[in-house]
Amino acid sequence: MAESVYKVIELVGTSTESWEKAAKAAVDRAAKSLRDLRVAEVVQQDMQLKDGKVEAYRAKVKVSFKFEGKG
Repeated sequence: MAESVYKVIELVGTSTESWEKAAKAAVDRAAKSLRDLRVAEVVQQDMQLKDGKVEAYRAKVKVSFKFEGKG
């Protein structure tokens, strides 16, 4: 098997409904511009508050994809 290298980036997805939808939003957006996504890991969850109420759920997601750089 050939050796491979993967790049990992962090994204923050948001949703007014849930952390799951926030994480999915991050992965869905990454899939539009990155090829060969491999793994997504939720590393942090938090909420945006306004007037003491939850305004949005946020999920910080690490996404890995195969690195295709030269050299």
